Amino acid sequence: MPIKAFFRLGGHVVKFFAFPLIFILAYAALFFSGNSSPAPHTLTSNSILPVVRYHLDPSQSKFIVHADRTGLAWFKGKSHLIAARDFSGEASLSLDALNPASLEMNIKAASLEETSDVFTPQQKGIIKKELETIVLETAKYPDITFKSTDVTGTMKNGAFDVKIGGDMTLHGVTQHVVIPATVTINGDTMRAIGEFSLDRKKFKVNATSAFKGLVKVKHKLRFAFDIIGKRE
Repeated sequence: MPIKAFFRLGGHVVKFFAFPLIFILAYAALFFSGNSSPAPHTLTSNSILPVVRYHLDPSQSKFIVHADRTGLAWFKGKSHLIAARDFSGEASLSLDALNPASLEMNIKAASLEETSDVFTPQQKGIIKKELETIVLETAKYPDITFKSTDVTGTMKNGAFDVKIGGDMTLHGVTQHVVIPATVTINGDTMRAIGEFSLDRKKFKVNATSAFKGLVKVKHKLRFAFDIIGKRE
């Protein structure tokens, strides 16, 4: 039997049958809960996003160490532009958000060589020998590595402005460093451009005091990179 219910509207008591109304509402709720499509997924900071991996391509990349001269040794006043020729690594990131993201890189220390036009081929040969045998001791410490531990930043106009924190191992010493970079994606190509500085003394990298004494530089080394990665 229908249940009569009352409510007031503008000072008047309105009567209606509650049972049919309750039945209709219950049936509608049951119908839509079983047949409606699920609500679209909203991405949040905790959402699991697809990660794309890129292999670093040294043939299309540049990784340069700017080392300013100091002292009154031979080649006075000439700064070094030392390029890393042989390196490998992988960058991974989501195309929809900043995280998850990571970077791993391995540079062969023996591949570093002078590229500045102010030096003759003979002088460049001397610089390379000093780098390998005295400065970096490449036979003992063949690899320079970086592995990210955290990535922060923002996405703006299709580019990621990031700060990549991680552990760098150079000359057998590991230090935490932060590398700022601007990362862009174009089709299957990733490009990362940036600069950062290191204090060579913290990595126990000394200026030469033997041989020709050419690689005698300030404590601060500036690294500039333009890295290209190809999608797997």
